[in-house]
Amino acid sequence: MLIAPEATIYQGDCLDVLRQFPDHTFDLILTSPPYADSRAATYGGIHPDRYVEWFLPRTAEFRRVLKPTGTFILNIKEKAVNGERHTYVLELILAMRQQGWLWTEEFIWHKKNCYPGKWPNRFRDAWERLLQFNTQKQFHMYQEAVMVPVGDWSKSRLARLSETDKRRDTSKVGSGFGKNISNWVGRDKVYPTNVLHLATECGNRRHSAVFPDALPEWFIKLFTQAGDWVLDPFVGSGTTCAVARQLSRHSVGIDIVPENCELARAKLIVPLQPRLLDAGEEYNSNGSDQ
Repeated sequence: MLIAPEATIYQGDCLDVLRQFPDHTFDLILTSPPYADSRAATYGGIHPDRYVEWFLPRTAEFRRVLKPTGTFILNIKEKAVNGERHTYVLELILAMRQQGWLWTEEFIWHKKNCYPGKWPNRFRDAWERLLQFNTQKQFHMYQEAVMVPVGDWSKSRLARLSETDKRRDTSKVGSGFGKNISNWVGRDKVYPTNVLHLATECGNRRHSAVFPDALPEWFIKLFTQAGDWVLDPFVGSGTTCAVARQLSRHSVGIDIVPENCELARAKLIVPLQPRLLDAGEEYNSNGSDQ
């Protein structure tokens, strides 16, 4: 039987809304904040030069409400200004480290369906960053939950191994497999890389950073278990909370735009489904469709 988790959407600035929450409430914070210079009607338009100053008070609140064993995943991208990439993302990382965060990992979201394009001095980005921050070195992580199928390509390579290679590597259990293909003998699944190959979503024109269901699902599975609490402080159309609900996680979503909150709440009344994503169906660690 599916659990009916709590899911609440708040309308307002997350800086104000989060003050009503006690310390150490959430196991995972996963969000995609407004891009620099975007959402002028809501946040007044955030110039890249002022982005760090605008965002740091919010990361201070995120750090307060995150459990010590929790994780913060930040989906953010650079902006080109006057013909070069602005450094506000790099500056934000350094400022957050000064704030007490640990920059633990960086994931890359490769947008499989990104349409081609160019500018005079560069090409269109087909990827975005997902930065992982923690408040301590020991945090909850469930890597087995996101393992992916080995794939047919490895079977042909394994067939060429000598019997000596196969016998020599049968003791290498749970090693992460590494570069040596002989370590993969007898295994159906492997650990993924830190590159996620997923198509984009375009369902919400009001939100500048819409990601597919499979993206928050992957991180929710990796960093939480059923019954844990997930926060999206820039929830947009509510994808993170809807996915968390499907995975039996409790969630809180916050957005300053009333229309976004209406969309997010509408997603939360959809009947629960027994599954979302089978490993390898939409996410593929080697970037090809199966």
